[in-house]
Amino acid sequence: MNLILLTEHDLITDEQVQLDDRRFQHIRMVHKPEVGAHLKVGMLNGLLGTGQVLALSDTAVTLQVSFHKTPPPPLPLTLLLALPRPKMLKRILQTVAAMGVKELYLINSYRVDKSYWGSPVLEKQIMEQLLLGLEQAGDSIMPQVHLRKRFKPFVEDELPHLVEGTRALIAHPYHAVPCPPAETTQTTLAIGPEGGFIPYEVEKLNEAGFKSIHIGERILRVENAVPALLSRLFPV
Repeated sequence: MNLILLTEHDLITDEQVQLDDRRFQHIRMVHKPEVGAHLKVGMLNGLLGTGQVLALSDTAVTLQVSFHKTPPPPLPLTLLLALPRPKMLKRILQTVAAMGVKELYLINSYRVDKSYWGSPVLEKQIMEQLLLGLEQAGDSIMPQVHLRKRFKPFVEDELPHLVEGTRALIAHPYHAVPCPPAETTQTTLAIGPEGGFIPYEVEKLNEAGFKSIHIGERILRVENAVPALLSRLFPV
């Protein structure tokens, strides 16, 4: 945890917070600060700053906080990701949050197991893993996540407006051109499930303006393909 992320609910005064949850445990066990020490803090969806330790006990820590620094710039990217299996989703969510993705669409695909959508902890898991990614990267702006359970209506009715004016790419190793060079340009990137999008889905994405690209002969797992593609497409 490279950043202690705070919310308005943590405030006990306008400039003080008190923590007694996992963030407190991390401060106590990892940072091991003395009273008067300064820690990196950030207000969720707000500025970054510092927190001075005012009091530290076995059950809670009190910080005097001030915010003065803007968070890192986001990637100019809207990421469309076929919903991965739950364990892989956790890792991917942390990765995309840490790398600066702020618009994420989890979409359906023929090869997405229907049970993934029925997980009762899906939305809670999304928030928890994104927070871990932000804490790792030292960022405070929560990505926006949109769930789209029906592929065809999304691609036909909503996607054309999302891709307008962007560099629209689909990661698909067949009949594809090499990945373009890194640019700071608004991009919409679609990444399929394990096994990839089926031909019908690729065709529909191509019709919506997406160009198929590849990053070499090796076929990567989704959790590895995501950071590899972002690193190739943007100067991160």
